Amino acid sequence: MKFKPLRHPFRMFRILRFVWKARKPSTVHDMPAVVDTFWLNSGYEALTFFGTILTHSQQEADHMNRRFDELKNHEMIHLKQAVTTGDSWWRFYRLYLKFWLQGWRARKRYPNAGYWLNPFEMEAYERMHDMDYVNQCRDGATEWQRFAQMTIDERIKYKRQRLKA
Repeated sequence: MKFKPLRHPFRMFRILRFVWKARKPSTVHDMPAVVDTFWLNSGYEALTFFGTILTHSQQEADHMNRRFDELKNHEMIHLKQAVTTGDSWWRFYRLYLKFWLQGWRARKRYPNAGYWLNPFEMEAYERMHDMDYVNQCRDGATEWQRFAQMTIDERIKYKRQRLKA
């Protein structure tokens, strides 16, 4: 594989402004959407990062800032999950990485397992169509804890059952 130098080598450090300006999750009531394609993998529409939603295009960001739809609700659920992890973005991301690595090991049995079997994502996808869920979770979203107690095999079985339903 040929090495390709980064087009904009310092572009990855732009993300530090979100970390620097981050507030405790419990003090964030609405997350603004901004464009930052560097951190988004293809196939993903948005990413919650320290109280900001990163999107692929200005059109997507404008849409998310104007309307509260299922995708915005999904990202807001991640905000509420961060509240339940000690009201800390750092703890949320540490747990997210831990769960991602647990799931990643099952990637041969379940495609993109690190993402789909992550308890945070399981709750967010399960509840993203319930537009009242974020308001019901005043003290944080806790359903991810039920998924976290499941083994990887139980999560795979649960996901497959949900896909059939």
